Amino acid sequence: MQIELRFFANFREAVGQKTVHREYESDLQAGDVLRQLSEEFTEMDLFEDGELREYLTILLNGTDITHLDGLETALEDGDELSVFPPVAGG
Repeated sequence: MQIELRFFANFREAVGQKTVHREYESDLQAGDVLRQLSEEFTEMDLFEDGELREYLTILLNGTDITHLDGLETALEDGDELSVFPPVAGG
């Protein structure tokens, strides 16, 4: 299955582009993709002690995965997974 990965801010810089299309085997969860990305792009630093870092926003087709099944959220062919770093401002 094909997943579109979208990166923002410093994560885009780490990957070198805003959008990446990747082929994966079926039966994949959001956590699987995020762990692979964290290993491939170590400067993204997505996990701490095996858990997704706080304040990261991960959207699946526009919905925060925390409102779905978290890291266990199942992915399907054609899904779009967006990865946002912590955002601060004022």
